[in-house]
Amino acid sequence: MNLKRLITIFFLFFVSVEANENNNNLTEIYKNLRCLVCQGQSVADSNSDFASTLKLVVQDQVKEGKSADEIYEFLISKYGEWIVYNPPFNKKNFFLWVLPYLFLILGGLFIYVLIRKNRHNKAN
Repeated sequence: MNLKRLITIFFLFFVSVEANENNNNLTEIYKNLRCLVCQGQSVADSNSDFASTLKLVVQDQVKEGKSADEIYEFLISKYGEWIVYNPPFNKKNFFLWVLPYLFLILGGLFIYVLIRKNRHNKAN
């Protein structure tokens, strides 16, 4: 095989791998963004004009070298925390993150007390 051909194949392989990684990164960002026009759809699943525009904005941000977190911060500052499916942990949404665990613990304690009370009643 010709050395020039081998170098070309090697170069094309790495370019395609890098393009695939960028595509996967964009898809993950799209999936974490909520379409504000469509109810319950991510930007990745939506075909609305808003979703198309947001995809272009995200692509531009990625081309500028911004990370996913920087892109999320930019969009949160523009549209509010509701635009991301996985909002960052902060003072505003503390209860949103803590309440499910609190209910799980309280429910477990409630079931434990009921079982213990039931055993105590059967013993008497």
